[in-house]
Amino acid sequence: MTEFTLTDLDRIIARRAASDDAMSYTRKLMDKGVAKIAQKVGEEAVEAAIAAVKGDRQELKGEAADLLYHLLVLLRATDLSLGEVMAELESRTGRTGLEEKASRPAQ
Repeated sequence: MTEFTLTDLDRIIARRAASDDAMSYTRKLMDKGVAKIAQKVGEEAVEAAIAAVKGDRQELKGEAADLLYHLLVLLRATDLSLGEVMAELESRTGRTGLEEKASRPAQ
């Protein structure tokens, strides 16, 4: 059995986002636009954090799955590829987290 990856999920989301299937949740989210999708990402992130603090591994697993799904939908809606995000992560692996953070422009 092969491992299911974020790339697999991204491909499914791409296919569903481009469909005209009225029963597709992904298609419905895309139709609602970036602001609604971003709201869902925020909601799922908070729910994942709460599950983690509660120590509820089963709930955290479900909320983490929801968060990853909604984040990939948001990336699709904003035309930012998973590959670009993965390349950004890869570029950070040669430095410690503190070095990477220090290299960011001041905000």
